[in-house]
Amino acid sequence: MENFDQIFTLLAEQEGISLNTDILETGLINILALVAILIYTGRDFLGSLLEERKTVIVKGVQDAEDRLNEAKKRLAEAEKQLNQANLVISEIKNETISTKKVILDSDALQAKKDLAIRFERALATFRSKERQIFLEIKQQIVSLVLQRTVNRVQETFNSKERTAALINETINK
Repeated sequence: MENFDQIFTLLAEQEGISLNTDILETGLINILALVAILIYTGRDFLGSLLEERKTVIVKGVQDAEDRLNEAKKRLAEAEKQLNQANLVISEIKNETISTKKVILDSDALQAKKDLAIRFERALATFRSKERQIFLEIKQQIVSLVLQRTVNRVQETFNSKERTAALINETINK
């Protein structure tokens, strides 16, 4: 902190900051000579370093461009494969839909056939039962008619007089 205070004290005594125009006193010639010697002696070394660095950078840029071109080629190929895969998927979907329709149509046709067969069997069973019931009713009617006829005959022929009159009447005809 003392040094800092001393700097301000010196600046106040010297009447501020000013430019020193004495070239020998400032050491400007020494600095320029040093820079010239460095450039002259370091030119080959610095040039070769810069040339190597330039070669490395150019090679890196070229490699990056090659990788970019390769990536673009792979991207284009991947997009092409994606489009082909989408086409295959859409074809598979269309085939699946058509197969479902065919299967549903064949299932519907088979169901119609099965239903028709069952209906025919039910109709045949119904007709068979109808005939059986009709025959039973017919037998019951015949049975009732025969029973009534037998009853009438017995009523009619129960009395011997009536039987004799009926026999005589039939003979006379």
